[in-house]
Amino acid sequence: MTAIRSISYGGGVQSTALLVLAAQGRIDFRTFLMANVGDDSENPGTLRYLDEYARPFAAEHGIELVLLDRVMVRSGETRTLHGQLVKEGSRSLAIPVRMSNGAPGTRSCTADFKIKVIGRELKRRGATKGAPATIGIGISVDEIHRANNRHCEPHEEIVYPLLDLGLRRTDCARIIRDAGLPVPPKSSCYFCPFHRPETWHDMRRTEPDLFEKSCQLEDLLNDRRDVLGKDHVYLTRFGKPLREAIPDGVDLLPMFDEADGACDSGWCMT
Repeated sequence: MTAIRSISYGGGVQSTALLVLAAQGRIDFRTFLMANVGDDSENPGTLRYLDEYARPFAAEHGIELVLLDRVMVRSGETRTLHGQLVKEGSRSLAIPVRMSNGAPGTRSCTADFKIKVIGRELKRRGATKGAPATIGIGISVDEIHRANNRHCEPHEEIVYPLLDLGLRRTDCARIIRDAGLPVPPKSSCYFCPFHRPETWHDMRRTEPDLFEKSCQLEDLLNDRRDVLGKDHVYLTRFGKPLREAIPDGVDLLPMFDEADGACDSGWCMT
């Protein structure tokens, strides 16, 4: 049996660079699997890039690029992350909302909507614990702290092709441009609490509808917590509602924090 080798494609700069490197024969991967958190959850710019550039480029170079939904085994229902969060009666806080002290809470979104979805597909293709699939993750040298082998299924072995090649994020952008493709936007759920404050500010300025949808999600989660008698949670580390934390029309200086932009598994934001 041919060994299964696949890239976890996130739709961002690093994994798109891997797509180009695969097309050029610089890395040995011909299958790219993208776990779809939902058309109502993913950054719309990422989905547009996928349809307009990534899929045609992959097809042109004979690369399999597959979009995978989270489908429940028993019911056959397709679930999205945003749909799970807003579902009536749901008490789920699957995303790493910020607690009152600014620290991120626990999360299950990466495991449920990324790791398990891709793991199930690899198992369907024949991966086993005894004959694991190789899954490539798009972490570059400047994000080496995100590289670890803890977040995978037993029938997978994780590798980091960009680290092996010594490539940084700026190198990835250059590789994409040199291939004649535009550089994609950063991939993530648009309402991710790991966004840096500057990201939220840019969203409020350039995509106000998306920013408002994020505010409405935060409002809904806290309305439910009021009923349960629990403290409020937030989408930023500032301990206040998103509309107040990211003021309209005010330019922000870079404000870095260890947890900002730090989905440490590498399965998201690549």
